[in-house]
Amino acid sequence: MPDETDSTFYRSPTAAIAAPPETLAYVAAFDPAGRQRDAMTAVDCESGSPTYGQVVGWTDLPTAGNELHHFGWNACSSALCHEGHAHHELERRYLLVPGLRS
Repeated sequence: MPDETDSTFYRSPTAAIAAPPETLAYVAAFDPAGRQRDAMTAVDCESGSPTYGQVVGWTDLPTAGNELHHFGWNACSSALCHEGHAHHELERRYLLVPGLRS
């Protein structure tokens, strides 16, 4: 179990704004016609990086037409206890990517 709360959790929107920017953005990719397989991509968001703004990762889903929807981490900052309360060893460990049709 971790000794500290995950550093990517923020106790308030103000704390999140003050935090360092994300270095990757996860973006769903799909064929609107539904003929090609859907995918999750990773886009480099680190300013000054030679691949800034480019897709640096790509993972195909097994099928087409999944309509990826409302994906996110297995735990979010809103699940974090308030200051002074014991934390629950929360970690942003898994990116959950549900599909409406899969």
